[in-house]
Amino acid sequence: MYFAAFILKNLTRRPVRTALTVLGLAVTVGSMIALLAVSHNVERSVESAFDTRRVDLVVLQANKPLGLDSDFREYMVEQVRSWTDVVDRVSEGVVSTANTIRDSGSVNENTFLVQGWKPDNFGFEDMALLSGEMLKAEDTHKIMLGEKRASAMGKKVGDTVTFVADPEHPYTVVAVYKSPVVFEDGGAIVPFADGQALTGKRVTGFSIRVKRGTADGAAEIAAVQQRVADLRDPKDPTARLDAQPPDKYVQSVSQLKLIKAVSWLVSAIAFAVGTITMLNTMAMSVLERTHEIGILRAVGWPRSRVIRMILGEAAMIALGATLAGLLISFVGMQSLTLSPKVNGFIEPDLSLVVILKGAAITLLIGLIGGAYPAYRAARLLPTEALRHD
Repeated sequence: MYFAAFILKNLTRRPVRTALTVLGLAVTVGSMIALLAVSHNVERSVESAFDTRRVDLVVLQANKPLGLDSDFREYMVEQVRSWTDVVDRVSEGVVSTANTIRDSGSVNENTFLVQGWKPDNFGFEDMALLSGEMLKAEDTHKIMLGEKRASAMGKKVGDTVTFVADPEHPYTVVAVYKSPVVFEDGGAIVPFADGQALTGKRVTGFSIRVKRGTADGAAEIAAVQQRVADLRDPKDPTARLDAQPPDKYVQSVSQLKLIKAVSWLVSAIAFAVGTITMLNTMAMSVLERTHEIGILRAVGWPRSRVIRMILGEAAMIALGATLAGLLISFVGMQSLTLSPKVNGFIEPDLSLVVILKGAAITLLIGLIGGAYPAYRAARLLPTEALRHD
């Protein structure tokens, strides 16, 4: 207990330097944690939705880097639906980004995802209806808004939404819903035919529930996956489909890959900047306290205890930077979601996994940044250190 208090006292002797070091690390750590959280939250949201909806395979057009570019005929969907011996249910849809026209007549530049679904789509199964009623098979020019999208647009049931792609046909808001998927909560759902008209696409993709003979159904899922890959459209022989289990699909989504790449790039930069900052701070601290360290060595402190002292100071700075970085990332993410441009695309939550990753990286920064100064301090001979001016 005395040793920890001694380390803390060393840091508080130079409060301005300690505070600036903690703040500098906190900014880099906060940005790193925020980006890691965005990547983690999006992936978790999509995976949990597939699990809840018991989706076994996600099917898109093959060789399309962006899922939004996928487009094929409904013939392919109907063929899979006809495999009643191995397929339980199929839910198709069209999806694209869209802009709307404000009530004032100007174009709203904030895009959001619009999906065209049929009433039997199992995406509806885990949605909570906050107001209004679900889409019906006979509905046209009707729209359901996610809670975040309705809030951002200031719309409620009974209001109208006009799309830039179809300015002559306003869509009547028939419901506001809450979805566990951030993209759906920040987007909108229209009847399937209207979705085709708005997006100019036939089918973007579909999900499959496979009839399972075992608990995991691995063999059945693999068999259906191969049949989908072998499926051909006689009117479009070049069209190929790619069916993937939800976990592999999430890992292959190019947008998520980009988010992950950016977050780890920022983490690498934060690691380098933080290490240099810590190295500079601790090296200056050791230099200024050379005489003091010589006294400690002269009264019997072993080299290992000097090393523990310097590394302990670095670890305490890292701990302070972690706490401040978490606060910065939380506030930053909350502020970011207030922007209409990103509202509905990211979740502001900080999961325990992300917090632990951020803390571990920051502690590593502290230990690596303090390693050389600690080694240098331990190498000082008491006689030389005492003569130091």
